[in-house]
Amino acid sequence: MDTESVTPLLDRIKDPEDLRGLSVDELKQLVVELREDTVRSVSITGGHLGASLGVVELTAAIHHVFNTPDDRLIWDVGHQCYPHKILTGRRDRMHTLRQGGGLSGFTKRTESDYDPFGAAHSSTSISSGLGMAVASKLAGKDKNVIAVIGDGAMTAGMAYEAMNNAGSMDAKLIVILNDNDMSIAPPVGALSAYLSQLISSKQFRSARHFAKELAKKFPRSLEQAAAKVDEYARGMVTGGTLFEELGFYYVGPIDGHNLDHLLPVLKNLRDDKEPGPVLLHVVTEKGHGYKPAEESADKYHGVSKFDVVTGKQHKAVANAPSYTSVFAKALIAEAKDDDKIVAITAAMPGGTGVDKFGTEFPKRSFDVGIAEQHGVTFAAGMAVEGYKPFCAIYSTFLQRAYDQVVHDVAIQSLPVRFAIDRAGYVGADGSTHCGAFDLAYLCTLPGFVVMAPSDEAELMHMTATAVSIDDRPSAIRYPRGEGVGVELPAKGSVLEIGKGRIVREGSTVAILSLGSRLQESLKAAEDLAARGLSTTVADARFAKPIDEDLIRKLAADHEVLITVEEASIGGFSSQVLQFMANDGLLENGLKVRAVTMPDAFLEQDKPEAQCEQAGINASGIVATVLSALGRSGEVTEPARA
Repeated sequence: MDTESVTPLLDRIKDPEDLRGLSVDELKQLVVELREDTVRSVSITGGHLGASLGVVELTAAIHHVFNTPDDRLIWDVGHQCYPHKILTGRRDRMHTLRQGGGLSGFTKRTESDYDPFGAAHSSTSISSGLGMAVASKLAGKDKNVIAVIGDGAMTAGMAYEAMNNAGSMDAKLIVILNDNDMSIAPPVGALSAYLSQLISSKQFRSARHFAKELAKKFPRSLEQAAAKVDEYARGMVTGGTLFEELGFYYVGPIDGHNLDHLLPVLKNLRDDKEPGPVLLHVVTEKGHGYKPAEESADKYHGVSKFDVVTGKQHKAVANAPSYTSVFAKALIAEAKDDDKIVAITAAMPGGTGVDKFGTEFPKRSFDVGIAEQHGVTFAAGMAVEGYKPFCAIYSTFLQRAYDQVVHDVAIQSLPVRFAIDRAGYVGADGSTHCGAFDLAYLCTLPGFVVMAPSDEAELMHMTATAVSIDDRPSAIRYPRGEGVGVELPAKGSVLEIGKGRIVREGSTVAILSLGSRLQESLKAAEDLAARGLSTTVADARFAKPIDEDLIRKLAADHEVLITVEEASIGGFSSQVLQFMANDGLLENGLKVRAVTMPDAFLEQDKPEAQCEQAGINASGIVATVLSALGRSGEVTEPARA
């Protein structure tokens, strides 16, 4: 028996062209269905729900008014793009969101023509949008470019760099500031909506432009006075003086959940032919329209699979504490004995464990916003004054501050400590958040100490070690997710700098593992032993300085030496191979191989599947050893008696 669809209007939408024939009343019904469909889709896969729910009306309105994909729509960060994906021909694949072989959790150029710019890190939309707008003008094309950026992303300096540049140009760029924290806007209502519609209208814009041109005919003092009156009036009415100073024509704030307010303003901006950039300020609520999200402290920003009715998330029970929580535990333990320790994060206190540190030491915890460059140099300044800053930043986010790491920290040999979370594969967040390059970009810097723990107890020891290093910068890189379940000390012990350890003795094969690959290396050793290959496993602990004595011993006592790391080429293995080449250790028949991430960006999947695809798990290590020995034709299963 056929049942009536709960999303009859949405079922008719195959792409945004189908939206443009809807009446306003139909569009209002559509957004109800779109919100329900978004909740249902994310309940199956997990993902960034709160941000997506906050822009349902805005998404439908933009696609209804503008001629996408010819008009370019750019979502900053992209974690609010799920309704956009549903409306742009990907609804039937939403059950694959963030899964292996499925849809990305962010915008992605290779996925759809409606995604003109891929993004998963914040604050790139205005720069890329300006580039598109200028290119369109050079090509003589009349194209709208719309960049939607959240108020959180406006804490990054790059957004203001782009606005400053855009404000000096006459390219057509529409920036929509999605203010979902009420961090800038006053309360919005009918008066604000009416004024926004008025000042976005062609008549008002043209009259204002005419008045400005006319004022130029007056003596300079009168022209300046007229400009100040206009600026004062608009600043008092709209609060847009900051954006006007950057050269943007400011409209708003308006209610981002009210289509009667949104549609006329968007149509005015679409039809506006005045040169220069415009900023439309809309106020929204994260998690809007789904009660469990509205009532949650984080508005369901990132969720696992959940029950649609209750909102209860289905989270797997952890077998061991996460590396993030262990770092927080270790740093708190150290800080209790050392009042010079401070923690700095860039808008990720929960993701890095700095929130727990902040609960214990609120005056010694600093969240600088999405401003990694500033955060690193801020830490350098604290180090100059004798404090012991720990910069807790994801591997991929630290990439954004590389010049500051080099110029402000490394060259001056300042003892800033970098706690680098999400090093290695990260699963559902895919290539944009994969911490592949930190070893390569840090190990090249003179004087840096770079550590990688093989388990959570080692992370505690390395945190203590970083505290003790007071004459140069240091870093600890560790993976996302759970530890391996070892017993934790109350407090870490200081390690000898640049010294590794042997954890299993053998005689034929040596596996020199760095960080997260130790457990897989031990599994590989068991497999190789079953094949008659006695195997040593060593934990390098330090990517820089490397343990030269340990490497010499492994080279002298074994037929094969394999280095293993969950990072790109150019990191730990490069340090080891260069030392071995210069020390003459490659000239006596030793077979040496390096196991690293492949020269490719791997897309979203479970982390274990990504490691298997990369060949950095136990079976990949075994295959590398067998290949080095000329036994690659053997079956992958270990030999049995």
